[in-house]
Amino acid sequence: MPKRLVDKLRAFIPGNGKKKPRQYQRQEIPRDQHNLSRSMISEAARKVLHRLNKSGFEAYLVGGGVRDILLGGQPKDFDIATDATPEEVHDLFRNSRLIGRRFRIVHVVFGREIIEVTTFRGNARNTEEDLAEDEHKTSEHGLLLRDNVYGTQEEDALRRDFTINALYYCIRDFTVIDFTSGVEDMENRLIRLIGDPETRYREDPVRMLRAIRFAAKLGFDIEPETEAPIRELAPLLTHIPPARLFDEVLKLLSAGHGEATYDLLLDYGLLSPLFPETARALEAGEPDELIRQALRNTDARIARGKSVSPYFMFAAMLWPALQVEWRRRQDNGDPVQPALHGAIGKVIGRQVQATAIPKRFSGPMKEIWEMQMRLPRRQGKRAFGTLTHPRFRAAYDFLLVREAAGEIEPGLGQWWTDFQQADEQGQEKMLTQLGSAGPRKRRKRRKPANKPSS
Repeated sequence: MPKRLVDKLRAFIPGNGKKKPRQYQRQEIPRDQHNLSRSMISEAARKVLHRLNKSGFEAYLVGGGVRDILLGGQPKDFDIATDATPEEVHDLFRNSRLIGRRFRIVHVVFGREIIEVTTFRGNARNTEEDLAEDEHKTSEHGLLLRDNVYGTQEEDALRRDFTINALYYCIRDFTVIDFTSGVEDMENRLIRLIGDPETRYREDPVRMLRAIRFAAKLGFDIEPETEAPIRELAPLLTHIPPARLFDEVLKLLSAGHGEATYDLLLDYGLLSPLFPETARALEAGEPDELIRQALRNTDARIARGKSVSPYFMFAAMLWPALQVEWRRRQDNGDPVQPALHGAIGKVIGRQVQATAIPKRFSGPMKEIWEMQMRLPRRQGKRAFGTLTHPRFRAAYDFLLVREAAGEIEPGLGQWWTDFQQADEQGQEKMLTQLGSAGPRKRRKRRKPANKPSS
């Protein structure tokens, strides 16, 4: 894509521990040299941009919305960056709310659509005033705890994570503004961090997961310097709140590229901080074909525009860990059913320390696992009871995944498929055939009654 040089600026790249000056170029790409049009932006986002501009503020579409349109895709949401403070934005829009502490932002709500508006952020300034305000604070590990230092658009671009996410679209003159050669990296299909990778990852270890997610989603390579520290710094994810990691896992596995993402997580050593028990089970030799099959099915559902259940994905991701713990308890003498219940509690209890699975998901996940023992038991009225269970469909789908993964012999899944499709008479016939095909119980001989003595 052709580019026009407008200005040359000199700045410190954020996160560069050596504070080495780096030359960068601000580029403005005019309307006739890119494919982004106002018609591709939602009406709600256009309203926010226009109102901010008319009120005397700078405002730009930024980040993934710009990136995805330039790559020929359709964004799911739109973010806006402005020189207005969060309070000024909030005052302009009655349908807005201020959120966040670590990053103070504004959500402008239009029905089901939310436009996220952030104020241009700047670099930390080591003045006494800034330190007193405590607006830019890091932990002992380098994790950025708060980042409400505001700055210019140029500083804002350099505070962003990846070059392909530091692109701005101006709705006034229809130009795309690129401070970090993000367009060039898109052309070269590269994921590149802005600034020193190790420092940027220490500021926010979730950036490692974002690098993986974008690489899987876009089919891009991770630039060598960007990928170099990941394996060593992967344990830093254990310092991230489990609730935030749960949200990140959903983004990773629900974007339609689950299996590719899983491969990258394994490659870069990022599975262990997210699913420690699963990682240990795989290292011990437990197969992961069920995980892969479940992710393939999930990717196919998303490609067809269907929804996916978080509890189903977590049930699959934790299945190897459950198998190891279940066998261990049986080897120690526990009966099968109590061993399963004990294993479920242990695996979920450990997992929530890494990613905080809400109870509305952990409950159904337990039921999916428990019903794997009920599905083979179909005699008598059991099949009807199983069929009416509220978690039957998810458990049935999980059974099909187990068969497709080669974990169990095929046949049971097809039986349940036919049973669901049959009418009442057909179901009764299937159960009769099932009963006649099963082993016949030996009748106990009745002892003859004692004859009364004469």
